[in-house]
Amino acid sequence: MKSKIKIGITHGDINGIGYELIIRTLADSRFREIFTPVIYGSSKIAGIYKKMIPEASQLSFNIISSAKDALFGKANLINCIEEDAKLDIGVSTVESGNYAVASLNAAIADLKGGVIDAVVTAPFNKSNVQSEKFAFPGHTELFSNSFASGQTMMLMISEDMKIGIVSNHEPIEHLSKTITKELVLSKIKLLNDTLVRDFTNTNPKIAVLSLNPHAGDNGLIGMEEIDVIIPAIEAAKDLGLNVFGPFSADAYFAMRKYRTMDATLAMYHDQGMIPFKLLSMGDGVNFTAGLSVVRTSPAHGVAYDIAGKNIAEINSMRNAFYQLIDIYNSRKQYHELLSNPLPYYSKDNWGKDTSASDISTSNAD
Repeated sequence: MKSKIKIGITHGDINGIGYELIIRTLADSRFREIFTPVIYGSSKIAGIYKKMIPEASQLSFNIISSAKDALFGKANLINCIEEDAKLDIGVSTVESGNYAVASLNAAIADLKGGVIDAVVTAPFNKSNVQSEKFAFPGHTELFSNSFASGQTMMLMISEDMKIGIVSNHEPIEHLSKTITKELVLSKIKLLNDTLVRDFTNTNPKIAVLSLNPHAGDNGLIGMEEIDVIIPAIEAAKDLGLNVFGPFSADAYFAMRKYRTMDATLAMYHDQGMIPFKLLSMGDGVNFTAGLSVVRTSPAHGVAYDIAGKNIAEINSMRNAFYQLIDIYNSRKQYHELLSNPLPYYSKDNWGKDTSASDISTSNAD
């Protein structure tokens, strides 16, 4: 059965491994049978990289002017940068940053216009994209600014774990002021909501990590746990959420407690990303929770050092597509259920019409 989902793909930094990941993924014709890809990039640059990849010899690009013209089963590509774009493989340049932004702007415009359904973003360089027109620390903040109506969150996903980040790309020196009870509580609620809506968890178990070493040791090594994190956890419990912690991060991951939870909430970037990248073994995916659209990406950077060598690991990129499709379908089913709740009957309520929202509550563990 042909899938109707049309996924935009931004090419990221053209001097990094983005095109290699995209081409090697789409070179497998079976992959193109599960969605309709639309690459926002350059046919010239794509052609150069394609010649470097032996397994892509049978892949051809369907050059289109609009995503409306995308064909199922084809590697559709929209030219959105200059035809004479210069390629400096393995080098960070101002031009490659501008090209990454142009690709993102085109994909976001089509997302807003409903021409594509979701997007996978290839890695870009957070430094060379900065300009007067682009002042975001990363993809998460860009998409949050474009599509969010409230809080968003980096949610890292692998087979064994899901890790959300409270403060995204915040500098360490700002953390003690950034992390408030209100922020932590809002992130707990957001994480719970996305687990229910996007991952079909009925009553998710969420672990919250501490900010200070040893969870503050009762205030000896910091007061954030006592003044901020514990009150946020208690407030979440008062709302009926299944929340635990705060856990000292080192012991939490060393004892593999994440395996007993549906998700983990880390306070800052490296607290969550270091164990995630170590344990996901190159298979992880970055998902932006809280958006009105679905956006995923591979959980790694541009990798200039191996660009053009055809040795990049592509599992993370492949999984970004798999996760996106699963999330998109789960969210669609969730909203369909909310808009068309079915009556539920049991021996206790026979003849009584109970909505689907009541079912999830009554069946909570």
